Amino acid sequence: MVSQIQSPTQPEVIYPESDGQPMANNTKQFRWIFVVEQNIEAMYANDQNVFVAGDLLWYPVEGRNNIVNAPDVMVAFGRPKGDRGSYQQWNEDGIAPQVVFEILSPSNSKNEMDKKLLFYDRYGVEEYYIYNPDNNQLTGWLRGEDGLDAIESLENWVSPWLKIRFDLSGSQLQIYRPDDTRFLSYIEICQVLESERDRAELAETALRQRAELAETALEEERSRSQLLAERLREMGINPDELT
Repeated sequence: MVSQIQSPTQPEVIYPESDGQPMANNTKQFRWIFVVEQNIEAMYANDQNVFVAGDLLWYPVEGRNNIVNAPDVMVAFGRPKGDRGSYQQWNEDGIAPQVVFEILSPSNSKNEMDKKLLFYDRYGVEEYYIYNPDNNQLTGWLRGEDGLDAIESLENWVSPWLKIRFDLSGSQLQIYRPDDTRFLSYIEICQVLESERDRAELAETALRQRAELAETALEEERSRSQLLAERLREMGINPDELT
């Protein structure tokens, strides 16, 4: 009798959805992550095949949950929108995020950022940007034949994938959409919405007032017509025979 040897079952690989680290280490870093992620999300709101996320764990290799990174902002073209606990590249048609952003805080070490650059270079990122809001310094890399190459100058640089423009001429970075409108903060977005709402309410009030004036004028015209008809009848003239 030939005994059957059963191969041991492989343990299921768990891909954690959190690394236990905060999304940001200070308010300035958080604000910039929010601005970049939300404005890019808004740019592609009507494109169902652009996935944008902030602080989402990205696992590029199936079965290797120790190979992971969480870009402050990632953009993956060719992937559908939707909620994810993590970005598992083998479940995303093998597509790596093409564009990633990191926003520096004082706690980020050079060694940590060097490791991130190596990770993004190795696993297929096309564009990589690091912004330091404390000194208004922006650095970037663009994929060439041999991997990610440093971009020499980012003043008025236009992202090949996103078509956004970086302006470093002021005291802090300004980012412009392809239509040349500036990336807005959450407060500025709320102010714009409030202004639009006020304009809509004013327009609605003006329309209502015009309608009321038109109704008043119509009522006055009816009154004048009735008064004229009564006077004609007093004179023995039937106004119905005049029409």
